[in-house]
Amino acid sequence: MTQAVVVTGASAGVGRAVARAYADRGARIALLARGEAGLAATERDCRERGAAEVRTYRVDVADAGAVQQAADDVVHRWGVIDVWINNAMVSVLAPAWEITAPEFRRVTEVNYLGTVHGTLAALRHMRAHGRGTIVQVGSALAYRGIPLQSAYCASKHAIQGFNDSLRAELLHDRPTVRVSMVQLPAVNTPQFSWVRTRLPRHPQPVPPIFAPEVAARAVLWAADHGVRELNVGGPTWRDNLDHPGDAERDRGADGVFADRARDRSAALWVSTHKPALSGLALAGVALALAGVSRRLR
Repeated sequence: MTQAVVVTGASAGVGRAVARAYADRGARIALLARGEAGLAATERDCRERGAAEVRTYRVDVADAGAVQQAADDVVHRWGVIDVWINNAMVSVLAPAWEITAPEFRRVTEVNYLGTVHGTLAALRHMRAHGRGTIVQVGSALAYRGIPLQSAYCASKHAIQGFNDSLRAELLHDRPTVRVSMVQLPAVNTPQFSWVRTRLPRHPQPVPPIFAPEVAARAVLWAADHGVRELNVGGPTWRDNLDHPGDAERDRGADGVFADRARDRSAALWVSTHKPALSGLALAGVALALAGVSRRLR
């Protein structure tokens, strides 16, 4: 069956990599983002990679009505939304006292409320159809705040709480509609070149840094398996807070840290192979007990 997939924040970074990965599967993909150049480039990527169909929507996820309108149009054209990926994000890198109230509000509106808007838009159709999967692209910072990222960390904490409550509600109301959250490590995306920053030097994510394709593999695995949570990894003048950083120039999926970005994650492999690892562990215990038993005879 050809999946119908919606990806927000699809014009660059993790969203771009996720869209490419679904295109490799031949899915129908709806791309939501603010940046015109990045959105057009992602559309080309997906078509070249074999997507069954691609639609684009220039949408700011802070606008609940626009997000719902895009979701309604997808269902009108394709009949269903199988997977919805909430990925859009912005941030401000600065001490909390240097971040203005409007900036805190904007980060909250995009990251947290954008996730809520996307989730509710998807649920309107998924609950009616009795099936579907929503994946929230989260962060290790959903559980731990770090300096200079107070607005971003707070928004990811909020998504985590919203997601846990929603998951419990769906288990009671529509158990065939699944919600997952993928907690990402540092990823080599363009965000550190266009994020609003008041730091004295070019910002970088906290190492280790992973390639966006690692994040994409995790997102697709979570969507396929419907797990509650999936942990990945171990622990410029114009910014993109108010305006898209890729409106006039395509930024791609990767950032400027390619020489330091890992293309594999041992933690992700362990998280996605738990049944096999458990079987091996049990087999090892059984062999050990058998050896002890033979020595005691």
